[in-house]
Amino acid sequence: MAGQPRLKRPDPGAVESALAELRQRFGERCTTSSAVRERHGSDESWHPPSLPDAVVFAESVAEVQAVVGICAAHRVPLVPYGTGTSLEGHVAALAGGISLDLSRMNRVLAVRAEDLDCTVEPGVTRKQLNAHLRDTGLFFPLDPGADASLGGMAATRASGTNAVRYGTMRDVVLSLGVVLADGRFIRTGRRARKSAAGYDLTRLFVGSEGTLGIIGELTLRLFGIPERIAAAVLPFATMEGAVRTVIEALQMQIPLARIELLDEVQMAACNRHSALGLAEVPTLFVEFHGSPAAVEEQIAQLRDLAAANGCSGFAFARDEEERNRLWRARHEAYYAALALRPGAKGWPTDVCVPISRLAECILETKRDLVRSNLLAPLVGHVGDGNFHLVFLVDPNDAEEMARASAANDRLVARALEMDGTCSGEHGVGYGKAAFLALEHGEAVDVMRAIKRALDPLGLLNPGKILPG
Repeated sequence: MAGQPRLKRPDPGAVESALAELRQRFGERCTTSSAVRERHGSDESWHPPSLPDAVVFAESVAEVQAVVGICAAHRVPLVPYGTGTSLEGHVAALAGGISLDLSRMNRVLAVRAEDLDCTVEPGVTRKQLNAHLRDTGLFFPLDPGADASLGGMAATRASGTNAVRYGTMRDVVLSLGVVLADGRFIRTGRRARKSAAGYDLTRLFVGSEGTLGIIGELTLRLFGIPERIAAAVLPFATMEGAVRTVIEALQMQIPLARIELLDEVQMAACNRHSALGLAEVPTLFVEFHGSPAAVEEQIAQLRDLAAANGCSGFAFARDEEERNRLWRARHEAYYAALALRPGAKGWPTDVCVPISRLAECILETKRDLVRSNLLAPLVGHVGDGNFHLVFLVDPNDAEEMARASAANDRLVARALEMDGTCSGEHGVGYGKAAFLALEHGEAVDVMRAIKRALDPLGLLNPGKILPG
């Protein structure tokens, strides 16, 4: 189990000098309130809080630049903060310093319906953007579950249930406006759908978790709302049958919009939490997008595959309300899992493997959980080979935490042996930093060189991604 890195904190006098300047510039928007600091030093995970010395609420790129300049002048660490829904300790202020809250930078700056794109500030959330787009016939498809900020989603390279059809943040971010550690504001690209001009800086900053720069603006791809949307629930007798259906559907290139796997433990949790009344067996939640004829063809193809693999029914969500209820239950799966063991903490983790190895990875993981005597519901965006566990643990039980840590280590090792990754979408933070060298080898040295070049003082979100 990776503990919090022990990082050198800045000189207290330097912090006080920086705070004096920040208070003069921001007034009440620079706060040292214990409650506010507590909220900004923790995320949705089991990781213990690590509080900043103060929180500053920025309202413009110019204000972000001002905070960066003050922190750089006094050698004070700076941690960007969106909504705090990350899962690997991304926002913990491991070296103290300033938490820079971007949630008030929440304007939709432009929607260009004819080009299927928009430009937003980093504090705009995915639900806010889709509400703004309601009358345009367009939508933003990525839905990581929580109503995360789009800046945070780009910083962690988030995805969600629609990724199998619409991609991840890596695919939908056209360009970024980024404040660098030296205070400069750069744009990483233009709105063209492709470019062969220079290094791909956009994708360098997507997934950088606030360690290379602070995202101050995003230009994103949008998509047309499908003519027809249909959803179905497919219960299976075995996990093997459910996963085999996914693999065969992808190999046949059935253009499914969503295909989510919930094991029998997670289905029991969702039934209790969301009153679904569904069978507590391995289950696929599936959504189809397209023209009426295309959707009917997709349904027919998937129905045949599922029946051959032991599906015991093909229940449709009858209307939009029922469909939304189904996906709301999926998005609340984490909280449903927590309710299985009141008082426990959730230790979420995820891996991603090539789809041909997905069944093997999931089944060995399930066997490992039984051997380890651990309660850990499994869910997955299995259309792209990604699945999640939530270990339900008592942080005060050292023996149980050790078992969970060992199981997590084996999960990652299993995924890497299959040419997968230690995280398909949660990101690294500091919770998975220890696995980075195992996955990337000497490429980590290249990452360190980039970090030194862009943040030579090491002030931007220290202790995240790169261990040590």
